[in-house]
Amino acid sequence: MQYRNLGNSRLQVSALGLGCMGLSFGYGPATDKPAAIRLLRAAFDAGINFFDTAEAYGPYSNEELLGEAFSSLRNQVIIATKFGFKEGQPALGLDSRPENIRAVAEASLRRLKTDYIDLFYQHRVDPSVPIEDVAGTIKDLIAEGKVKHWGMSEAGAGSIRKAHAVQPLAALQSEYSLWWREPENEILPTLEELGIGFVPFSPLGKGFLTGAINENTEFDKNDFRNIVPRFAEENRKANLAFVDLLKNMAIEKSATPAQIALAWLLAQKPWIVPIPGTTKLHRLQENIGAVAIELSATDLLTIEEAASKINIHGARYPQHLQQLTGK
Repeated sequence: MQYRNLGNSRLQVSALGLGCMGLSFGYGPATDKPAAIRLLRAAFDAGINFFDTAEAYGPYSNEELLGEAFSSLRNQVIIATKFGFKEGQPALGLDSRPENIRAVAEASLRRLKTDYIDLFYQHRVDPSVPIEDVAGTIKDLIAEGKVKHWGMSEAGAGSIRKAHAVQPLAALQSEYSLWWREPENEILPTLEELGIGFVPFSPLGKGFLTGAINENTEFDKNDFRNIVPRFAEENRKANLAFVDLLKNMAIEKSATPAQIALAWLLAQKPWIVPIPGTTKLHRLQENIGAVAIELSATDLLTIEEAASKINIHGARYPQHLQQLTGK
Protein backbone atom coordinates (compact mmCIF):
# COMPACT_ATOMS: atom_id res chain seq x y z
CA MET A 1 0.00 0.00 0.00
CA GLN A 2 1.11 3.53 -0.71
CA TYR A 3 0.31 6.48 1.56
CA ARG A 4 -0.59 10.11 0.91
CA ASN A 5 -0.95 13.34 2.87
CA LEU A 6 -4.31 15.06 2.74
CA GLY A 7 -3.28 18.47 1.48
CA ASN A 8 -1.08 20.50 3.82
CA SER A 9 -2.36 18.68 6.88
CA ARG A 10 -0.15 16.17 8.61
CA LEU A 11 -2.85 13.57 8.19
CA GLN A 12 -1.23 10.68 6.33
CA VAL A 13 -3.59 8.01 5.02
CA SER A 14 -3.49 5.03 2.71
CA ALA A 15 -3.79 5.98 -0.97
CA LEU A 16 -7.16 4.21 -0.96
CA GLY A 17 -9.53 4.44 1.96
CA LEU A 18 -12.61 2.33 2.58
CA GLY A 19 -16.08 3.85 2.38
CA CYS A 20 -18.02 1.92 5.01
CA MET A 21 -21.57 3.20 4.40
CA GLY A 22 -22.67 0.24 2.28
CA LEU A 23 -22.00 -2.19 5.12
CA SER A 24 -24.98 -0.74 6.98
CA PHE A 25 -26.95 1.59 4.76
CA GLY A 26 -27.88 2.71 1.28
CA TYR A 27 -27.41 -0.36 -0.89
CA GLY A 28 -29.90 -2.88 0.46
CA PRO A 29 -29.78 -5.05 3.60
CA ALA A 30 -26.97 -4.46 6.07
CA THR A 31 -24.08 -6.92 5.99
CA ASP A 32 -24.18 -9.21 9.02
CA LYS A 33 -21.78 -8.02 11.71
CA PRO A 34 -19.21 -10.88 11.67
CA ALA A 35 -18.84 -10.61 7.87
CA ALA A 36 -18.58 -6.83 8.05
CA ILE A 37 -15.89 -6.99 10.71
CA ARG A 38 -13.96 -9.57 8.66
CA LEU A 39 -14.01 -7.18 5.70
CA LEU A 40 -12.87 -4.23 7.80
CA ARG A 41 -10.03 -6.26 9.31
CA ALA A 42 -9.04 -7.59 5.86
CA ALA A 43 -8.80 -4.00 4.61
CA PHE A 44 -6.57 -3.12 7.54
CA ASP A 45 -4.39 -6.19 7.00
CA ALA A 46 -3.95 -5.13 3.34
CA GLY A 47 -2.61 -1.73 4.38
CA ILE A 48 -5.75 0.43 4.36
CA ASN A 49 -5.73 2.69 7.41
CA PHE A 50 -8.43 5.21 6.40
CA PHE A 51 -12.06 4.32 7.14
CA ASP A 52 -15.07 6.54 6.40
CA THR A 53 -18.30 6.40 8.38
CA ALA A 54 -21.04 8.76 9.64
CA GLU A 55 -23.72 8.88 12.30
CA ALA A 56 -26.25 8.92 9.44
CA TYR A 57 -25.17 5.49 8.18
CA GLY A 58 -27.73 3.28 9.85
CA PRO A 59 -28.21 5.67 11.57
CA TYR A 60 -25.55 4.98 14.19
CA SER A 61 -24.93 1.28 13.47
CA ASN A 62 -22.03 1.92 11.07
CA GLU A 63 -20.06 3.84 13.69
CA GLU A 64 -20.73 1.07 16.21
CA LEU A 65 -19.42 -1.47 13.71
CA LEU A 66 -16.14 0.40 13.29
CA GLY A 67 -15.86 0.85 17.04
CA GLU A 68 -16.08 -2.90 17.53
CA ALA A 69 -13.75 -3.74 14.64
CA PHE A 70 -10.97 -1.34 15.57
CA SER A 71 -11.10 -0.81 19.34
CA SER A 72 -7.89 -2.84 19.74
CA LEU A 73 -6.23 -1.13 16.76
CA ARG A 74 -7.32 2.42 17.46
CA ASN A 75 -3.94 4.09 17.17
CA GLN A 76 -3.26 2.37 13.84
CA VAL A 77 -6.34 3.56 11.95
CA ILE A 78 -7.66 6.93 10.77
CA ILE A 79 -11.42 7.14 11.26
CA ALA A 80 -13.49 9.82 9.58
CA THR A 81 -17.08 10.43 10.66
CA LYS A 82 -19.65 13.17 10.07
CA PHE A 83 -22.20 15.48 11.66
CA GLY A 84 -24.89 17.70 10.20
CA PHE A 85 -28.30 16.02 10.11
CA LYS A 86 -31.10 16.15 12.67
CA GLU A 87 -30.89 13.02 14.82
CA GLY A 88 -28.49 11.60 12.27
CA GLN A 89 -31.28 11.18 9.74
CA PRO A 90 -31.04 13.01 6.38
CA ALA A 91 -34.81 12.84 5.93
CA LEU A 92 -35.28 15.09 8.98
CA GLY A 93 -33.17 17.89 7.56
CA LEU A 94 -29.92 19.66 8.35
CA ASP A 95 -28.59 20.62 11.77
CA SER A 96 -25.13 22.12 12.17
CA ARG A 97 -25.92 24.22 15.23
CA PRO A 98 -22.90 24.29 17.56
CA GLU A 99 -24.79 22.43 20.28
CA ASN A 100 -25.67 19.64 17.84
CA ILE A 101 -22.09 19.39 16.58
CA ARG A 102 -20.94 18.90 20.16
CA ALA A 103 -23.67 16.36 20.91
CA VAL A 104 -22.82 14.37 17.78
CA ALA A 105 -19.12 14.43 18.62
CA GLU A 106 -19.76 12.99 22.08
CA ALA A 107 -22.12 10.31 20.74
CA SER A 108 -19.71 9.36 17.95
CA LEU A 109 -16.86 9.03 20.41
CA ARG A 110 -18.92 6.56 22.45
CA ARG A 111 -19.99 4.52 19.44
CA LEU A 112 -16.47 4.45 17.99
CA LYS A 113 -15.06 3.43 21.41
CA THR A 114 -12.47 6.18 21.29
CA ASP A 115 -11.57 9.50 22.87
CA TYR A 116 -10.76 11.32 19.62
CA ILE A 117 -12.07 11.60 16.06
CA ASP A 118 -9.34 11.74 13.43
CA LEU A 119 -11.39 13.58 10.80
CA PHE A 120 -14.79 15.15 11.49
CA TYR A 121 -16.74 16.22 8.41
CA GLN A 122 -19.73 18.51 8.11
CA HIS A 123 -21.93 16.14 6.08
CA ARG A 124 -23.67 18.95 4.20
CA VAL A 125 -23.52 22.74 4.54
CA ASP A 126 -26.38 24.05 6.66
CA PRO A 127 -27.48 27.44 5.23
CA SER A 128 -29.20 28.33 8.52
CA VAL A 129 -25.94 28.26 10.48
CA PRO A 130 -23.05 30.58 9.56
CA ILE A 131 -20.13 28.44 8.44
CA GLU A 132 -17.89 30.55 10.66
CA ASP A 133 -19.86 29.28 13.69
CA VAL A 134 -19.43 25.70 12.51
CA ALA A 135 -15.69 26.16 12.01
CA GLY A 136 -15.38 27.89 15.38
CA THR A 137 -17.07 24.98 17.14
CA ILE A 138 -14.70 22.55 15.44
CA LYS A 139 -11.76 24.75 16.43
CA ASP A 140 -12.84 24.40 20.06
CA LEU A 141 -13.23 20.61 19.76
CA ILE A 142 -9.73 20.42 18.28
CA ALA A 143 -8.37 22.49 21.17
CA GLU A 144 -10.06 20.08 23.57
CA GLY A 145 -8.42 17.09 21.86
CA LYS A 146 -11.71 15.46 20.86
CA VAL A 147 -11.16 16.10 17.13
CA LYS A 148 -7.81 16.00 15.31
CA HIS A 149 -8.78 17.37 11.87
CA TRP A 150 -11.94 18.50 10.14
CA GLY A 151 -13.45 18.59 6.70
CA MET A 152 -16.55 19.33 4.68
CA SER A 153 -18.63 17.25 2.30
CA GLU A 154 -20.22 18.43 -0.97
CA ALA A 155 -19.50 22.07 -0.08
CA GLY A 156 -19.12 24.93 -2.54
CA ALA A 157 -15.92 26.95 -3.00
CA GLY A 158 -17.25 29.97 -1.13
CA SER A 159 -18.13 27.97 1.98
CA ILE A 160 -14.79 26.17 1.84
CA ARG A 161 -12.90 29.46 1.84
CA LYS A 162 -14.89 30.93 4.73
CA ALA A 163 -14.53 27.79 6.83
CA HIS A 164 -10.83 27.38 6.10
CA ALA A 165 -10.13 30.95 7.23
CA VAL A 166 -11.43 30.13 10.72
CA GLN A 167 -10.02 26.60 11.14
CA PRO A 168 -7.94 25.06 8.33
CA LEU A 169 -9.62 22.13 6.61
CA ALA A 170 -7.74 18.88 6.10
CA ALA A 171 -10.10 17.51 3.46
CA LEU A 172 -13.14 17.97 1.31
CA GLN A 173 -15.21 14.90 0.55
CA SER A 174 -17.39 15.00 -2.56
CA GLU A 175 -18.35 12.76 -5.43
CA TYR A 176 -15.71 12.57 -8.16
CA SER A 177 -14.98 9.99 -10.82
CA LEU A 178 -14.66 9.63 -14.56
CA TRP A 179 -18.45 9.59 -14.43
CA TRP A 180 -18.85 12.83 -12.45
CA ARG A 181 -16.21 15.49 -13.09
CA GLU A 182 -17.86 18.70 -11.95
CA PRO A 183 -15.27 19.22 -9.14
CA GLU A 184 -12.65 19.94 -11.80
CA ASN A 185 -14.35 23.25 -12.64
CA GLU A 186 -13.94 25.11 -9.36
CA ILE A 187 -13.43 22.75 -6.43
CA LEU A 188 -10.08 21.17 -7.35
CA PRO A 189 -8.40 24.55 -8.09
CA THR A 190 -9.70 25.90 -4.77
CA LEU A 191 -8.40 22.90 -2.83
CA GLU A 192 -5.02 23.09 -4.53
CA GLU A 193 -4.72 26.79 -3.74
CA LEU A 194 -5.61 26.29 -0.07
CA GLY A 195 -3.71 23.04 0.47
CA ILE A 196 -6.78 20.94 1.27
CA GLY A 197 -6.93 17.22 0.47
CA PHE A 198 -9.72 15.69 -1.62
CA VAL A 199 -11.54 12.48 -0.73
CA PRO A 200 -13.76 11.33 -3.61
CA PHE A 201 -16.70 9.17 -2.64
CA SER A 202 -18.44 6.99 -5.23
CA PRO A 203 -15.17 6.82 -7.21
CA LEU A 204 -16.63 3.85 -9.08
CA GLY A 205 -19.87 5.64 -9.95
CA LYS A 206 -21.88 3.83 -7.25
CA GLY A 207 -20.71 0.55 -8.75
CA PHE A 208 -21.48 1.32 -12.36
CA LEU A 209 -17.85 1.69 -13.46
CA THR A 210 -17.03 -1.84 -12.29
CA GLY A 211 -18.85 -3.25 -15.32
CA ALA A 212 -21.03 -5.41 -13.08
CA ILE A 213 -24.19 -3.36 -13.73
CA ASN A 214 -26.20 -3.13 -16.94
CA GLU A 215 -29.70 -2.11 -18.02
CA ASN A 216 -31.09 -5.45 -16.78
CA THR A 217 -29.68 -5.25 -13.28
CA GLU A 218 -32.34 -5.29 -10.55
CA PHE A 219 -31.49 -3.52 -7.31
CA ASP A 220 -32.78 -4.40 -3.85
CA LYS A 221 -35.93 -2.48 -2.93
CA ASN A 222 -33.96 -0.53 -0.31
CA ASP A 223 -31.13 0.33 -2.66
CA PHE A 224 -30.57 4.09 -2.98
CA ARG A 225 -29.82 3.72 -6.69
CA ASN A 226 -33.50 3.07 -7.39
CA ILE A 227 -34.16 6.83 -7.04
CA VAL A 228 -31.02 8.04 -8.85
CA PRO A 229 -31.88 9.27 -12.39
CA ARG A 230 -28.52 8.14 -13.74
CA PHE A 231 -29.50 4.57 -12.81
CA ALA A 232 -32.84 4.56 -14.62
CA GLU A 233 -32.89 1.58 -17.00
CA GLU A 234 -32.65 3.58 -20.22
CA ASN A 235 -29.84 5.73 -18.81
CA ARG A 236 -27.87 2.71 -17.68
CA LYS A 237 -28.09 1.28 -21.17
CA ALA A 238 -26.78 4.50 -22.72
CA ASN A 239 -24.06 4.93 -20.11
CA LEU A 240 -22.52 1.52 -20.80
CA ALA A 241 -20.37 3.33 -23.39
CA PHE A 242 -18.36 4.58 -20.44
CA VAL A 243 -17.79 1.07 -19.15
CA ASP A 244 -16.63 0.02 -22.61
CA LEU A 245 -14.00 2.78 -22.50
CA LEU A 246 -12.66 1.39 -19.22
CA LYS A 247 -12.77 -2.19 -20.46
CA ASN A 248 -10.60 -1.30 -23.44
CA MET A 249 -7.93 0.29 -21.25
CA ALA A 250 -8.21 -2.55 -18.73
CA ILE A 251 -7.35 -5.09 -21.42
CA GLU A 252 -4.19 -3.16 -22.29
CA LYS A 253 -3.15 -3.01 -18.63
CA SER A 254 -4.20 -6.56 -17.63
CA ALA A 255 -6.51 -4.94 -15.14
CA THR A 256 -10.24 -4.54 -14.50
CA PRO A 257 -12.48 -1.55 -15.32
CA ALA A 258 -12.73 -0.70 -11.62
CA GLN A 259 -8.96 -0.66 -11.27
CA ILE A 260 -8.58 1.67 -14.24
CA ALA A 261 -11.25 4.02 -12.85
CA LEU A 262 -9.44 4.19 -9.49
CA ALA A 263 -5.98 4.48 -11.05
CA TRP A 264 -7.26 7.40 -13.12
CA LEU A 265 -8.38 9.20 -9.96
CA LEU A 266 -5.10 8.53 -8.19
CA ALA A 267 -3.23 9.97 -11.18
CA GLN A 268 -5.08 13.29 -11.07
CA LYS A 269 -3.44 14.78 -7.95
CA PRO A 270 -1.12 13.40 -5.25
CA TRP A 271 -3.51 14.65 -2.55
CA ILE A 272 -6.56 12.77 -3.83
CA VAL A 273 -7.60 9.72 -1.78
CA PRO A 274 -10.62 7.81 -3.13
CA ILE A 275 -12.78 5.80 -0.72
CA PRO A 276 -14.49 3.03 -2.73
CA GLY A 277 -16.92 1.01 -0.69
CA THR A 278 -17.70 -2.68 -0.95
CA THR A 279 -19.20 -5.53 1.03
CA LYS A 280 -17.22 -8.21 -0.80
CA LEU A 281 -13.68 -9.37 -0.02
CA HIS A 282 -12.83 -10.05 -3.66
CA ARG A 283 -13.91 -6.53 -4.65
CA LEU A 284 -11.83 -5.11 -1.81
CA GLN A 285 -8.77 -6.94 -3.12
CA GLU A 286 -9.55 -5.81 -6.67
CA ASN A 287 -9.78 -2.18 -5.59
CA ILE A 288 -6.51 -2.34 -3.68
CA GLY A 289 -4.83 -3.63 -6.85
CA ALA A 290 -5.50 -0.26 -8.49
CA VAL A 291 -2.80 1.39 -6.36
CA ALA A 292 -0.09 -0.50 -8.25
CA ILE A 293 -1.37 0.49 -11.70
CA GLU A 294 0.48 3.36 -13.34
CA LEU A 295 -1.23 5.24 -16.11
CA SER A 296 1.18 7.09 -18.39
CA ALA A 297 0.54 10.53 -19.82
CA THR A 298 -0.41 8.78 -23.06
CA ASP A 299 -2.86 6.50 -21.23
CA LEU A 300 -4.47 9.48 -19.53
CA LEU A 301 -4.76 11.33 -22.83
CA THR A 302 -6.36 8.29 -24.46
CA ILE A 303 -8.92 8.09 -21.66
CA GLU A 304 -9.55 11.84 -21.85
CA GLU A 305 -10.14 11.81 -25.58
CA ALA A 306 -12.49 8.83 -25.41
CA ALA A 307 -14.40 10.24 -22.43
CA SER A 308 -14.89 13.60 -24.14
CA LYS A 309 -16.94 11.91 -26.85
CA ILE A 310 -19.38 10.27 -24.43
CA ASN A 311 -22.47 12.03 -23.12
CA ILE A 312 -23.53 10.91 -19.64
CA HIS A 313 -27.28 10.32 -19.33
CA GLY A 314 -29.18 11.15 -16.15
CA ALA A 315 -28.57 13.35 -13.10
CA ARG A 316 -26.39 12.00 -10.30
CA TYR A 317 -29.01 12.81 -7.63
CA PRO A 318 -32.78 13.28 -7.55
CA GLN A 319 -33.64 16.96 -7.22
CA HIS A 320 -34.37 16.98 -3.47
CA LEU A 321 -30.86 15.67 -2.74
CA GLN A 322 -29.13 17.78 -5.35
CA GLN A 323 -30.39 20.86 -3.50
CA LEU A 324 -28.14 19.95 -0.56
CA THR A 325 -24.91 20.08 -2.56
CA GLY A 326 -22.61 22.87 -3.64
CA LYS A 327 -23.61 25.34 -0.93
